[in-house]
Amino acid sequence: MKAIYWLGIIPFLGFVVGALFTNKVTPYVLGMPFFHFWIVLWSFLTSGILGVIYILDPVNRKGDSK
Repeated sequence: MKAIYWLGIIPFLGFVVGALFTNKVTPYVLGMPFFHFWIVLWSFLTSGILGVIYILDPVNRKGDSK
C-alpha cells in the first residue's frame, strides 16, 4: 500500500484505539485530564498528518491544467 494510505490510518488509531488505553483522569497534563489532553493532541497531530498527505499526494504536485 502507498505511504499516504498508511498515514491516513494513523489518526484513526490515535483517536479510537489510543483512547481505549488512555481513558484515565488522574494524570493531569497542561491542566487537563489525560484523556482530554489525548484528544486535543490528536486533533493537532491529525492536521499535521493531513498536511503531509497533501504534500506527498502526486495529484497535488501537478500545476494548474489550464
